[in-house]
This record gives sequence, structure tokens and C-alpha cells, in this order.
Amino acid sequence: MSRSELNQASVFAALGDPTRLALLAKISTGGNQSIARLASGSAVSRQAITKHLRVLEDVKLVKSVRAGREMHFAFQPEAVAASRRYLDEVSRQWDAALDRLQLFVEE
Repeated sequence: MSRSELNQASVFAALGDPTRLALLAKISTGGNQSIARLASGSAVSRQAITKHLRVLEDVKLVKSVRAGREMHFAFQPEAVAASRRYLDEVSRQWDAALDRLQLFVEE
């Protein structure tokens, strides 16, 4: 498995958790958001939110920025774009494999 594939697997694993996916959706609406704001209205504790944000930060989906005493998190669209490119490549490979199979079956 290549380094790129391992990286993408980590991104997809991070997004496989419903809480992290919901956090990323909130963060991606724009601007830096504090942990307090992200935890507002959630059944998940601030401590758990922080742990989930660290996972997202580790795979470069979000970036943390200190704002006074608080940490704010911002969406990093580059990681999502890289994942999309990876999925597009995998899709092209599958399309090519299916085309070869169809030719084989029809012969």
C-alpha cells in the first residue's frame, strides 16, 4: 500500500465516525470555530469534542489556531480535495477493469 493510500485510509477512517463528520460539517460552514461553539447543543462533552478535533487535525482536515485562551478550528479543504482526487482515480481504475471484463465476456 502506498503512502498516499495510507493517508487516504486515515482520512476516511476519521470521517467514518458520525461525531467527527458532524463536526467537520459545522466547521466547513466557514470561519474559525471554538470548541465551546462546536460543543454547544451537542450531547457530546467538550473533552470528547476536543479529542475528535485532534483526530481531524491529525489527518489535516482541520487546523487549530490559538485565539487568546481558546483554541479555534478551521476547515482545511485541501485534504478533502486530495481525497476526492484519490476517489476519482480509484473510480477510473474500476471503470477500466469493468470495461476489460465486459470485453472478455462479450468475446
